[in-house]
Amino acid sequence: MKNFKKILITGGYGFIGSALIRNLLKNSDVQVFNIDKYSSVSDSESIEEILEIDINIKNRYKYFNLDICNYSKLDEAFNKINPDLVFHLAAESHVDRSIENPSQFLNSNIIGTYNLIEIARKYLKNNQDNKFRLLHISTDEVFGSLEENGKFNELTPYNPRSPYSASKASSDHLVKAWRHTYKLPFIVTNCSNNFGEWQFPDKLIPLTIQKILKGEKIPIYGNGLQIRDWLYVEDHVEALLLIAQDGKAGEDFCIGGNSEMRNIDLVRNISEIINNSSSKKHNLLELISFVKDRPGHDKRYAIDCKKIKSELGWEPKFKFKDALEITVKWYLDKPEWAQKVLNQANYQTQRLGLL
Repeated sequence: MKNFKKILITGGYGFIGSALIRNLLKNSDVQVFNIDKYSSVSDSESIEEILEIDINIKNRYKYFNLDICNYSKLDEAFNKINPDLVFHLAAESHVDRSIENPSQFLNSNIIGTYNLIEIARKYLKNNQDNKFRLLHISTDEVFGSLEENGKFNELTPYNPRSPYSASKASSDHLVKAWRHTYKLPFIVTNCSNNFGEWQFPDKLIPLTIQKILKGEKIPIYGNGLQIRDWLYVEDHVEALLLIAQDGKAGEDFCIGGNSEMRNIDLVRNISEIINNSSSKKHNLLELISFVKDRPGHDKRYAIDCKKIKSELGWEPKFKFKDALEITVKWYLDKPEWAQKVLNQANYQTQRLGLL
């Protein structure tokens, strides 16, 4: 991060945001500022562990407990920080939860994003910083659903099909419109499904692990043949840092894991890792439960990473199999953390997103 001194991350207590902060605190000398409203599914433990390592690390980190939907508070914090780089990660991000409560997603993902980029616009108007840039981190779900062939890329038309993806698509369009109209150094990234350590257990991989360990039925939506492209969060963070440092302002980048897999096969792989790592064996056939499909469930996601590879030389360092094993074993070693965050959110792995 040779070009930057003050880095602001919105949503730094979320899964990807916290991984980004840990990387910056461990591997750079920059000042890191975290703006997060700290919701029921947030967790600060992974960052607090890093802060205890060294007083110099602790002195480079500051947390602002505020909601990006609060324009005046966000404006005050932004101008107090005077950042030269912003990673915008604050967002509601669970499709099932968006089906149950769309308004929360519209507020956070659309209004919150508008507040941030408008504040950044005014900030740049008064502070001519040639190094400043803002990365808006989004999802491949804004592009809709793929059939058996083809992949998403930076030129794929938008076709969101859930309240979550529609809200993220809206935020993408706002960022792109602001950078075009006002000539702002904003970059939009769209990534495939992230996984890794410290992910809240309502997403497929950590949820499956919890279900297996508790001997509970694993809900498989529909026939389980939906395909996702899986991206290890550490690889995603490295891509974001590279784009921030060397990517051209005003560009879009798609970030994928090159690891397509059917949901049912992913669950089987998780079960195999657990069985190989534990003295207690689980009969997966007894645990799998095919349930009513998610409303509007997309069939397949896949990302073409040619642009980021050719322009910046990035590609995933971790093989999917290795990263999945690291992730599963981490959850096996941290059962108390999973239960703590589940209790904090008053969520006990029950089905979400039913109409």
